Amino acid sequence: MSCVRILISAGEASGEMYGAHLMEALSRRQASFQFFGVGGDRMRAAGCDTVVDAKDLAVVGITEILSHLPKIHRLFRRLIAAADARWPDLAVVIDSPAFNWRVAREMHKRGIPVVYYVCPQFWAWRQGRVRLLRKYVDKALVIFPFEEKFYRDRGVDATFVGHPLAGLAKPQVPRSDYAVQHGLDVSKTWITLMPGSRMKEVRMNLPVILESAVRLGPGYEFLLPVAPTLDRAWLEDLAGKTVPVRLMPEALPALAHSRAGIIASGTATVEAALMGTPFVMVYRVSPLTYLLGRSRVKVPHFAMVNLIAGKEVVPELVQQDFTPEKVVAEVVKILSDGPARESMIAGLGGVRAALRGALNGPPAAEQAAEAIMTILARTEKKRPGKPISAGAVD
Repeated sequence: MSCVRILISAGEASGEMYGAHLMEALSRRQASFQFFGVGGDRMRAAGCDTVVDAKDLAVVGITEILSHLPKIHRLFRRLIAAADARWPDLAVVIDSPAFNWRVAREMHKRGIPVVYYVCPQFWAWRQGRVRLLRKYVDKALVIFPFEEKFYRDRGVDATFVGHPLAGLAKPQVPRSDYAVQHGLDVSKTWITLMPGSRMKEVRMNLPVILESAVRLGPGYEFLLPVAPTLDRAWLEDLAGKTVPVRLMPEALPALAHSRAGIIASGTATVEAALMGTPFVMVYRVSPLTYLLGRSRVKVPHFAMVNLIAGKEVVPELVQQDFTPEKVVAEVVKILSDGPARESMIAGLGGVRAALRGALNGPPAAEQAAEAIMTILARTEKKRPGKPISAGAVD
């Protein structure tokens, strides 16, 4: 097979990490891949020419997206123009449905095969939007076992490849060495703060998280990992001097060595579960976004670990329940040894077992890469030429 060009689009921190792992898995199979699209530092390091930086798409919420539409549309047009100039053999879109279903639509219009890796959680809300996958996506690679049946029942060619985080192991660096590396007080109790990976959600979540830290008192080290989609200086300025927080380069070692966490809803809750770190899930969006979105949610829990477990393993403090008083009350319950902490640790262990036990084959990125190689081999002899209409974007 000659040089293969792949458009790959990942719009936030977790998707960007999954994209990098997928690119590495594909490159192990064939050295002649050329990747371009939407990503950040991790994907650039893996060899992606990032036409659009993922940081510029890091928007959350219905009303928040509306205010950013002109900018997002400009970036979208830039990506599609690059696709028309380079004409990829295949497109891979990862999560970020508000942006990526439009990318999938434009690639489908051009006759370019589309793979959706880490599909939108349409089973949780807006189930009618499954039609978008059915219409524009050639293959859906899903990360939870129940998703395969959900999408297949609705006419989508879906395959379960396992959760990309399922194979995560605890970092091996000892706590004492980690403390020395980052200037942490080893005698204090450490708490990891994870307010999200997008600027808007960090602005919504971090102030209350920091106020909670203030109320917990000075006997703790507060570790704040910097998501790759965020600017460190911006985050440091936003955190201010109200409470001393330590900005950390990576989340997993911070979580692994912390006694507890205060964590915004999202992939970070799965990371905490895999590290075995008890935590409180928090989240806040604008009142209008919450009002518009809450009635459409079709699942009983917000936290992914609770959805996987089928019960409330960690407390969920959302919107008006997300207050410093309630955060502190829940954190205090899990800091000391006792029934509350033991019960949560056992529940998180069940989530880890479910994620790892469901993956009976190679890691998710390897399975996803194998599926993509199959599609490429099937379409190699009938790849479309560049049509006259290429470049027209709705």
